[in-house]
Amino acid sequence: MTGVSPDAAIRVGLIGYGYAGRTFHAPLIRAVPGLDLRLIGSRGPARVAADLPGVVVIADPYAVATAGAVDLVVIATPNDTHAPLARAALAAGKHVVVDKPFTLDLAEARALRTEAGRRNRLLGVFHNRRWDSDFLTVRAAIADGLIGPVRHWESHFDRFRPQVRDRWREGAGPGGGIWYDLGPHLLDQALLLFGLPERVTANLARLRPGARADDWAHVVLDYPDLRVVLHASMLVAGGSPRFLAHGEAGSLIKRGADRQEQQLLAGLAPGAPGWGVDPDDLELHDGTGRVTHRPAVAGDQRRFYRGVAASIGEGAIDDTAALAAVRVMACLEAAFTSARTGASVALPLAPDEQTP
Repeated sequence: MTGVSPDAAIRVGLIGYGYAGRTFHAPLIRAVPGLDLRLIGSRGPARVAADLPGVVVIADPYAVATAGAVDLVVIATPNDTHAPLARAALAAGKHVVVDKPFTLDLAEARALRTEAGRRNRLLGVFHNRRWDSDFLTVRAAIADGLIGPVRHWESHFDRFRPQVRDRWREGAGPGGGIWYDLGPHLLDQALLLFGLPERVTANLARLRPGARADDWAHVVLDYPDLRVVLHASMLVAGGSPRFLAHGEAGSLIKRGADRQEQQLLAGLAPGAPGWGVDPDDLELHDGTGRVTHRPAVAGDQRRFYRGVAASIGEGAIDDTAALAAVRVMACLEAAFTSARTGASVALPLAPDEQTP
């Protein structure tokens, strides 16, 4: 049993109304039929009231995690609070969505997956970048065989933020740094396309003056006949292609990034005219100097919460999302180990965690 009537709206409690909660989760939840945002855990009730009049605000995050008035708990709080809040919500019989990264380490991820399975509750991570226009466009081109078997894949999340900001994501505390922040997105997309790698080799660095956590990451995933390069930096003023892929029949380049985050920041409602539209075409190079263009696929991060609503509403609870989250955490942790030791690292996964 899911604890939700098939005909009832799924009552949602959102913990955290900082950047992620306010920019992504609240608008996307409210844009999906079947989800009813009932509670928000925040110590800034005035800001919530200004944006969402009528939504109840509670300061204590654990009160939201265990509230009888919600069926689904969404956790968008600092990274070191993800695991304890998720444990509390699962123990109270709630379905749970956690913002990335899932947890701080693989052991915590495994424990939460076990608990969700024991209680037959949905447990997933907000890997919203699966539904970005840039990724959907490249994924479709590869699936259509436009460049043949892929032998080199490169994915960049590069920005220009030369000043270290006073926020926990860039701090020295647990869960800070660019690899915890952007690594889960880069890894989740790569694993969707190519599955689990054999080994991970990583280099993490602090390059900005005054940096307190890693602000540059370069990670290589080794496959038998493929190399995947994942890169993130805070010091790229001129921009870089979002994706590069080289295959046996040609190459593709996707230069522009998805625009949904900018649209949300500008106040555009999910689903409004122009939502997720990407004007940047995909470039296809055939090796003869000829370049053709393919229109970008529109992005739509509402699809994440549509999937959550469908799974809970239909009682179709399985282990797929939790297992995917554990695999991403294994790669994330292997990269940290590689960066610390200077060695390539095999994934610390059990045989049952490697089986689809």
